[in-house]
Amino acid sequence: MKQVSEAQSGADPLHMIDLIRKKRDGGALDAREIRFLTEGAAHEAIPAEQLAAWLMAAWIRGLELDEIRALTLAMRDSGEKFPSARLGRKAVDKHSSGGVGDKTSFLVAPLAAACGVAVPMISGRALGHTGGTLDKLEAIPGYRTALSLEEFEAVLMKCGASIIGQTDELAPADRVLYALRDRTGTVESPGLICASILSKKLAAGLDALVLDVKTGSGGFLRSVEECEFLAALLVTAAEAAGTRTVALLTDMDQPLGYAAGNWIELVEAVELLRGQRRPDNEDLRELSLILAGWMIHLGGQAETPEAGVPSGRSSSPGWKNGYQRAEKALMDGAALRIFFEMIAAQGGDVRVFDDPVAFHKPGATRIVDAWESGFVATMDTTALGWAVQRLGAGREKAGERVDPHAGILFHARRGARVEAGEPLATLYATTSAQLAEPETILKRAIRFSENPPNTVPMVRRIFTNSDAERYLESSSHH
Repeated sequence: MKQVSEAQSGADPLHMIDLIRKKRDGGALDAREIRFLTEGAAHEAIPAEQLAAWLMAAWIRGLELDEIRALTLAMRDSGEKFPSARLGRKAVDKHSSGGVGDKTSFLVAPLAAACGVAVPMISGRALGHTGGTLDKLEAIPGYRTALSLEEFEAVLMKCGASIIGQTDELAPADRVLYALRDRTGTVESPGLICASILSKKLAAGLDALVLDVKTGSGGFLRSVEECEFLAALLVTAAEAAGTRTVALLTDMDQPLGYAAGNWIELVEAVELLRGQRRPDNEDLRELSLILAGWMIHLGGQAETPEAGVPSGRSSSPGWKNGYQRAEKALMDGAALRIFFEMIAAQGGDVRVFDDPVAFHKPGATRIVDAWESGFVATMDTTALGWAVQRLGAGREKAGERVDPHAGILFHARRGARVEAGEPLATLYATTSAQLAEPETILKRAIRFSENPPNTVPMVRRIFTNSDAERYLESSSHH
């Protein structure tokens, strides 16, 4: 067995039961022990019950920073790595911690690619209350999310961006441990989350990574402190692995944009790529430009990431800030062309976007009217995500089918003034029997008030490496 031979090269052999006891008793595993564990997971040489026991011990006892960094690298190195250096441009990706209506990937990937950055994006599927980028793309007839690394490289060389699912070759240890975490109640461990996210991203050979960590009622972690800790952990672990990284804490106190589902989210993203603007998705447009701006900056194609940041070379249009470069690529249609090129290169039929309304054929539709007058004050975004899932757009457990046409269109968003009887949302379901429960959830999740709610900034905090290191030094988490 591969890991035993490594263990016997001048060192005592390792045994999984000893690693379980060590973690159970509050000890920290060293890099060699963690490599033994991840290689055993990747090659299925360690029984699932022993891996599950170690995961529970790690969840209860917590992982130290050195353990998290060692686990991230060992999981990254457990399989093949994508040779991004061959692309001839900096490889930069964006990862979101999951949300409702979060379709920024369809905007930032072509925006960054249009500005000279390669975007090898490895995405996930819907699970629980959050939507999945791959499920949304598979609403396009023919679109292939399962590409070999060779096919992935070919699409990137042609289009500058490619969005696929995790391949069998990349980070196999993560696939085994992730499935076990889901079944053993050990998902919400900051250290395990960090290693899982980064091992997949770093195996894609990234030069830089932009992280979008959701906060508020739709966030994966509810408290701001937990979100900040995870963001800081991700940034320092990725930087320690040699990848320039920034994390933005962004608002998920309401769905992003006006659509939450699969096909309807793609339609909304393509509307924006076509230069169409409407007041009920300015948040989606703004966040996408901010994230793309950081990707373009970290990819070496802009001196600064954001609008309003003074630039030493502002006289040179090529060195404008990343936000402005992204906005130009949005307005002149360059990003739209790349998005459609990528879809076609991965087998998708772009003609469905000629008449997206005609293509949309939900099994059942219901309009929900406002049940009182006032301002939309609060939205429980996690609950709304479950409503979308129950309509057929998501899944409760891995492997379930999703309905590309199910979802919710929101006609009024936080801060909007509505009158009783006005349309508040349109529900799309697979069958009419699926409409009742989501409508009940919706009515519990949205609250009205006499006065407009306070506005919340889209970006609450930004962690660069130095910010993240300072935060972890002062944090009480470890």
